[in-house]
Amino acid sequence: MLLRQIFADNPFLLMALFAGLAASVAGGVIGTYVVTKRIVFISGSIAHAVLGGMGLALYLKRTLHLEWLKPIYGALLFAILAAFLIGWIHLYYRQREDTVIASLWTSGMALGVIFLSLTPGYNVEVLNFLFGNILWTSRQDLFLLLGLDLLIFFVVYFFHRKFLAICFDEKQALLQGLRVKGLYFLLLALVAITVVLLIQVVGVILVIAILSLPAAIANTFTNKFSSIMGFATLFGIVFTLVGISLSFLINWPPGATIALVTTVGYFTNLICKKAS
Repeated sequence: MLLRQIFADNPFLLMALFAGLAASVAGGVIGTYVVTKRIVFISGSIAHAVLGGMGLALYLKRTLHLEWLKPIYGALLFAILAAFLIGWIHLYYRQREDTVIASLWTSGMALGVIFLSLTPGYNVEVLNFLFGNILWTSRQDLFLLLGLDLLIFFVVYFFHRKFLAICFDEKQALLQGLRVKGLYFLLLALVAITVVLLIQVVGVILVIAILSLPAAIANTFTNKFSSIMGFATLFGIVFTLVGISLSFLINWPPGATIALVTTVGYFTNLICKKAS
């Protein structure tokens, strides 16, 4: 009843809620692959590399007066480029994979800082992407989020079984005649898109918690992959709803509150499972 009253009295929260739901659904689906494939560190590198894209987009927007150019466009471009570079290193130079991932992590942040330092004016847009401010979600942003959601669902619908194969055993998938390299690149591209979706909600710094923890919690309840996806999505939605409401009530940053609620949920589940 309290939640209903909060959203009824503050219509702008509904836009934030819809954005959070869109991101949570994508995070639940793709996060399950991320946790199963054990590529959380790769996802973190993609998340931090996008700061360079945001900084570049904002720099071009301010200096060339490209009002249509949003930081999220630059983020999406850099996320996909980082995903493909990481995938290429994973397939052909695996012995140096950790080093390359770490270098992408730092170079993306460094490029972002450089572009921001060259950009005139106060860069509040990038601050929102760094720490998340879901309350700033516009109708255009929401449509973009929903469009990316649909793209993710479309690809997963057709490639789910093949993704499962490469998540559990790449060598066996290769013996079955699957194009493992192409599937791996495609999965990383979906991770990149999902990272950008979640950045809209909680920011670059907190995105890994939202991408991995709901799926990790779900994995303690069931071993069935489709059920893990369902539970991860449900947990993501609940954490987002509680986080937005709590942040409004106690005047905390919404992105950080959602991430904190998710982390508390993870450790609470961990303690309860250990105790039982």
